Amino acid sequence: MTVQGERAAVVDNLDKKVINVEKDLSSVGGTAVNVLQNVPSVSVDQNGTVSMRGTSNITVLIDGKNSGAASGGTGTRLEQIPASSIQSIEVVTNPSARYDAAGAGGVINIILKKQKKDGWNGSAVANVGTRDKYNTSLSFNRRTGKLNVFGSYDARDDHYRSRNTMRQLATVEGVLRTTDQQATGLRHNRNHGGRVGLDYTISPEQTISLTVQPNFNRADPNVMNQTALLRTGDQDPILQQTRSVVTEDVKTADVSADYKRTWAEQKGRELTASTGYTRLWADVVVGQQFTNDEVAQLGWKQDFRVRIHALNGQVDYAHPLGEKSRLDAGLKTEWETNGGTDDFLVQTVADQPTYFRDADRSFAYDVKDFVQAGYITGQHAVGNWSYQGGLRAEYTNTQGEVRGGRGNFELDYLNVFPSATVARTISKHDQRLQASYSRRLNRPGFMQQLPLPIYMDQRNYRIGDPSLRPEYINSFELGHQITMGDATVTSTLFYRQTNNAIQRFRRIDTTATRLLNTPGVIMAEYFQNFGQSTSLGAEMSINQPLAKWWKLTANGSLFRNSITAATGTEASQRNLTGTLRLLNTFMPTPKLDVQLTSNYRAAVLTPQGRLAPVGSVDLALRHRLFQDRAALTLRLSDVFNTQRQRITAYSENFEATYNNKWETQVGYVGFSWYFGSNKPPRK
Repeated sequence: MTVQGERAAVVDNLDKKVINVEKDLSSVGGTAVNVLQNVPSVSVDQNGTVSMRGTSNITVLIDGKNSGAASGGTGTRLEQIPASSIQSIEVVTNPSARYDAAGAGGVINIILKKQKKDGWNGSAVANVGTRDKYNTSLSFNRRTGKLNVFGSYDARDDHYRSRNTMRQLATVEGVLRTTDQQATGLRHNRNHGGRVGLDYTISPEQTISLTVQPNFNRADPNVMNQTALLRTGDQDPILQQTRSVVTEDVKTADVSADYKRTWAEQKGRELTASTGYTRLWADVVVGQQFTNDEVAQLGWKQDFRVRIHALNGQVDYAHPLGEKSRLDAGLKTEWETNGGTDDFLVQTVADQPTYFRDADRSFAYDVKDFVQAGYITGQHAVGNWSYQGGLRAEYTNTQGEVRGGRGNFELDYLNVFPSATVARTISKHDQRLQASYSRRLNRPGFMQQLPLPIYMDQRNYRIGDPSLRPEYINSFELGHQITMGDATVTSTLFYRQTNNAIQRFRRIDTTATRLLNTPGVIMAEYFQNFGQSTSLGAEMSINQPLAKWWKLTANGSLFRNSITAATGTEASQRNLTGTLRLLNTFMPTPKLDVQLTSNYRAAVLTPQGRLAPVGSVDLALRHRLFQDRAALTLRLSDVFNTQRQRITAYSENFEATYNNKWETQVGYVGFSWYFGSNKPPRK
């Protein structure tokens, strides 16, 4: 059941939600991150962190295949995927056993464009944004007979500015230490990505596909200038100035092959097989220089080098059992090796470009992940009722080692993950009721388990815990959808329970702080399995044409988060939060589309504090030209410049407030040209 017919920008079904990106003007000139800001059930903060119903533990797929997009791990990151290359985005909040068990919040599947029309077809897009932001995209396909060849190229060159403030109060051994900090930053991103592939029709029932996708991303330089006033008790304050410079060089290459077999005499019978290989090279250098009361101090650098190989394979088979029943089964294997080094370099003489390697704070590591999975699902319909049940089994083996005998760990476990769905259709007003359940997990990342400190600056470091174990999630949903005239209303009640929850905490490192020669404190960030977290809430989406030239999509959520956490002493926190999103589409003339988007997120609870509420408004328009062969687009993001991040954190002897503001108010102008049978999408 769709919201506004086949041309809808948002398709809100009970089992999944779909954003047709070509219809979404608010992402013009942007990336996948901008697209996700308009997806029901999904929230994106100004740092690009994606969450669903309050959790950032989600699984991101690209064309149905695993990607490290959510975490910046193996594969392409979300900010590297231009919106112009995305066909649609699917969001599955309570996945069945067919999907990987990882991802507490659910699954986001990004479907990339792949033209299949006969002859030559394609498009060229160029966008220019305020304060040095540029991107372009080219795509084409050539289909002759049984062969379809397609390709695309995307380039992006952006400068983004930021500013932040921090006030920190900490009591160490009975003495109050205060830090007041201000900072400004500039981030320069350059990205080049390509995609080339072919589809070959062996017979009317068999096709094969091959795709190669390289990506090159460089951030050089990213500069942050900080000024901090540090006080210890009644002592005179010290003015500390810090200059941080970060360079990133990340290269990825993805190769995938797919096979599909159908049977004309047996509708619904299908066999698919796919395999993929990903190679990643990442080099990141972080450097900092300091002065205390204008006296130069010894600076430092960190040089990270990461190399990843990932291989996966999957086979799925669907077999109809009569007209109203079907059986699905599949096998999947994933293998990944991750090797890297972290060299910590300390300046030998202040103001001199000479450094020595600090062996105690440098390390090299190797980690291997192996996941083997199999699933079976069945579905059956009787009258107005339909049923689906499934079971997935996953075996996981993770081995991590810090070279030189400095630590190692191994996780080895087998889990089963059931899922079930019951649905009933009601003819009156085209209604549908649906209840579903699934069990999922969230595996700890290697950096969460690494038992060595990784320094973010001279006063903050992160340390992992090799004893971390996966967290397990039980997810329940009850949904209802009704159509009344041109209006469609979808409502969902959901409950998510997370056991053995992995939670992030910050504490004062009193020993390091005591040895510090200057005021201020040393903060450690660490992870623990502790207790349970729950989320109970409701979502509603309304889609209503208000006039021939005006369509409205409104969706909101209200839910209560409950967290049991260890913050020195056991604590339990609860809060009520929610989101609201309004999407207005106007068509004042047959050639002109206008879109006004509003987003709001209420305050969010964290284990040691809260995130303040935030909201924003985006405005965009598109005018079709030259018999629909071209289009001119204009977009202004965060019209009132209200999007920012405010964090309050606290514990028994620590209290801090953080205010972060990225450059979110950006104006874009773009031009698109279409050839062949391609034309600008219509609302």
